[in-house]
Amino acid sequence: MRIVSLFLLVLGLALTCRPCDAQRLSDERVVFQTTKGDIELAFYPDVAPITSAHILDLCRRGLYISNHFFRVDKGFVAQVDGVVGGRRISMDAYQREVASKKLPGEFSNDVKHTFGTLSMGRYDDPNSATSSFSILLGDAPHLDGQYAIFGRITRGEAALQAMQQVPTKKEGIFVMPQERIEILATYVKEASRAGGGGLRGQASDCTTQLEEARHRADGLVTELEKLRQKRLPGRR
Repeated sequence: MRIVSLFLLVLGLALTCRPCDAQRLSDERVVFQTTKGDIELAFYPDVAPITSAHILDLCRRGLYISNHFFRVDKGFVAQVDGVVGGRRISMDAYQREVASKKLPGEFSNDVKHTFGTLSMGRYDDPNSATSSFSILLGDAPHLDGQYAIFGRITRGEAALQAMQQVPTKKEGIFVMPQERIEILATYVKEASRAGGGGLRGQASDCTTQLEEARHRADGLVTELEKLRQKRLPGRR
């Protein structure tokens, strides 16, 4: 019975585009032009207003330029380094002060860590996030309610796939790329000017959600195969 249920769920996820997220997306879109392609970000101003405003402000100031993705853990996260310490370009005292601002932990159970989610990095202190954040490369429910989700990607799946092809090395708990994946430039645009509004915007959101569904389906197919082999040993 469980195998049948999993099979039906896989089919539903693969063939159905869910309605758009209940969470409102910001009008602003931020584009990171990286050495592996462009990634477009949108924010959840109602879920994490302080975090969203802070990251958007850093982007408007160009402070992510010359920063990099220091962590790429395939199927888990691609993490942007903190601005202070991650950038190649030097900063003045005021820029360092802005980039080092600590944020309150805006944790919510209304949004989940699924493919494409933007989630703040932090230390053990729940109010220690500054500028480092992760893009989820798969579902990570164990992070829900523990890390502040402030948005999601609206474009850039190809760039994320390319990042995951880079050879990595393990350093402590981190899986790190062996080449520098750099943010070459950033810019902010309005969603309406980029075709992000109306039917085209809805189609873009639907594409992202289908990608999320595909990743969930991949995980369920793996579970289904494990169950099949357990119940039918020796069968291929």
